[in-house]
Amino acid sequence: MPSRHKQSAETRNREPSKKLRPLQLLAPFLRPYRIVILLAFIALTLAASAALAVPFAVRFMIDQGFSKNEVAVVDQFFWALFAIAAVLALATAIRHYLVSWLGERVVADVRKAVYAHVMEMSPSFFETTRTGEVLSRLTTDTTLIQTVVGSTVSMALRSAFMLSGGLIMLTITSPALTGIIIVLVPLIMLPLIFFGRMVRRLSRASQDRVADTSAHAGESLNAVQVIQAFTYEKQTIQRYENAVEQAFDTARQRLKARALLTALVIMLVFSSAIFLLWLGAQAVLNNEMSAGELSQFILYAVIVASSAGVLSEVWGELQRAAGATERLMELLQLQSDIQSPQTPASLPGSLEGAVQFDHIRFHYPSRPDHAAINQLSLKIKPGQTVALVGPSGAGKSTLFHLLLRFYDPQQGSVLIDGIPLQQFALHDLRKNIGLVPQDTVIFSADAMENIRYGKPHASDEEVLHAAKLAHADQFIAKLPDGFHTHLGERGLRLSGGERQRIAIARAILKNPPILLLDEATSALDAESEKEVQQALEQLSQERTTLVIAHRLSTVLKADNIVVIDNGEIVATGTHAQLIKEGGLYKQLAELQFAV
Repeated sequence: MPSRHKQSAETRNREPSKKLRPLQLLAPFLRPYRIVILLAFIALTLAASAALAVPFAVRFMIDQGFSKNEVAVVDQFFWALFAIAAVLALATAIRHYLVSWLGERVVADVRKAVYAHVMEMSPSFFETTRTGEVLSRLTTDTTLIQTVVGSTVSMALRSAFMLSGGLIMLTITSPALTGIIIVLVPLIMLPLIFFGRMVRRLSRASQDRVADTSAHAGESLNAVQVIQAFTYEKQTIQRYENAVEQAFDTARQRLKARALLTALVIMLVFSSAIFLLWLGAQAVLNNEMSAGELSQFILYAVIVASSAGVLSEVWGELQRAAGATERLMELLQLQSDIQSPQTPASLPGSLEGAVQFDHIRFHYPSRPDHAAINQLSLKIKPGQTVALVGPSGAGKSTLFHLLLRFYDPQQGSVLIDGIPLQQFALHDLRKNIGLVPQDTVIFSADAMENIRYGKPHASDEEVLHAAKLAHADQFIAKLPDGFHTHLGERGLRLSGGERQRIAIARAILKNPPILLLDEATSALDAESEKEVQQALEQLSQERTTLVIAHRLSTVLKADNIVVIDNGEIVATGTHAQLIKEGGLYKQLAELQFAV
C-alpha cells in the first residue's frame, strides 16, 4: 500500500485543511436528500428574513407608535412583532430539525460506506494501515462531518444571509455610520480571530492530553494481571497521575486563554456599541436621524457583528471538516488488490476439494525483499489429509493465506478442482473452506452466536449438534446461561482450549469441502485433545484437510506429510519414511515430538 496511508492514529484532533474543496466530495452522500436540503434552506431563509425584519418594526414602533393618539398603531406593531417571532420560532425549529437530521443521516451513510469498504480490503491493507487509524476516521472524522453538515454549514449560511442583509439595511438606515462600522468590524475581529485560534489550539492540546490518559488507563487496565504479577502498580499509577496532571495543566492554559478571550470580546463589543450609540445620539440631537432609526441601526449593527463573529468561528470548523472529509474519501477510493472477477466461474453444488499450488512465489507487501514462498508446487487429492510441518516462519500459514486468497502470489497460481482462485467469487471460494486458526477469535456475543459464525442462518439445533461434535457442549452448558451466556470481550471468560473448541464447532457447522487446521489442538490438554482429535478425524472424512501441526498424534494420521523450510518443500512422505530419511523432519521430530 502507498506510504501515504501510514498515518498516525493521533488524528483525534485534525489540523485544518487549507481549502474547503474536499467538502464537495460529500455530494454523493447529500444527493439522495435534496428535498430535505431544499426545505431546510427555505426554513433558513424564512428565519433569517424574520430576524432581519425585527429592527425595522422596532424603528417604526418607536417613531410612530409612542403617542397617546396612536394606541391602535402600537397594538398593530406589537401584533406584527408577535407574528414575526412566531415565524422566526417555527422556521428556526424546522431548520434545526432538518439540518440535524441531515447531519446524522449523512454521517450514518458515510460510516456504513467506509466500514463496508474497509471490511472488503485485503490483509495487505492492514499490514500498512493501523487499525487505530481506521477507527479514528470512523469516529472523530465522521463526527466532524456530522457537526458541519448538521450545524456548521447551516450556521454559516444563516450568518452570511444575516451579514449581507444587515449591511444592506445599515447602509439604507445611515450610510455615514455604516462606513464607521465597516472600519470597526475588522479592528474588532482581528484580535478575536487571533485569540480564538489560540483557544482552539489549546483545546486540541487539552483533548490530546485527555486522550493520552484514556489510552494509558485502557492499556494498564487490560494488563492489570501482568502489572500486579510484576509488582509494577506504583510505577503505573505514577505514570497515570503524571498524564492526568499534564491534562490539567493544559486545561488550565485553555481556561486562561478562554477567560481572556471572553473579557476581550465583552470589552471590544461594548466599547464599539457605546461609541456607535454616542455617535447616534449626537445625530439624533442634531435632527440628522430619528430615535427609531438609531434603534434600528444599533440592532442591525449587533446582527452584523454577531454574524461576522459566527462566520469567523465556523471557518475553522469547515477547514477541519474538509480535512476529515478528504481522509475519509481517500479511504473510500482505495481499491483492494484482492477482488472477485467480473464474471466468476460457475460452481457445482459443492467442490470436490482438489488443491494445487503450482510454482508459487510469494512475498508479503510489508517484506518485499523476502520470499515467504519460493517456487513451491504441491498437489493434494480430494479427501486427502496433508500435514504441513516446518520451523516457525517456514511458510506454512502463508499457504493457508494464499488458499483463502487473502493474497495473490507474485508468480504461479493456486487452483481448486483445476480452477485458478482468481476465477472464483471471493464469497463462493471462502464459503467452501473452513478454518480453525491457532489464535481463535471470540466475538462479543453469546456462545450460540459465536458458533453460528460458521453458518449464519443455522438453526439452534444445528449449532448444538456442532458444539457436541466439537466436545464444546459440556463446558458451555456449565456457563451461567448456557449457550446464551455472553462470552465477554475477546472471550476472556474462556480458557484457550475452550476458545479453540468454539472455533472447531464453527468449522463443523460450516461443513466445507476443504478444511484448514492451524494448530487446532495446540491449546488443549491431553484429555481434551483426544476428544477433539476424534471429532476432527470425523470432520476430516471425505474432505480435503490441510493441517499445520507440531503434535505427533496429528502428523501420524496424515495421508501425507509435507516438510517446508524457507518457503520451499524439502521433503514429503509418511512419518516413518521421513524419519528413515533423516534431515529436517527428523530434527523437528526429535525436538518437538520427543521421538
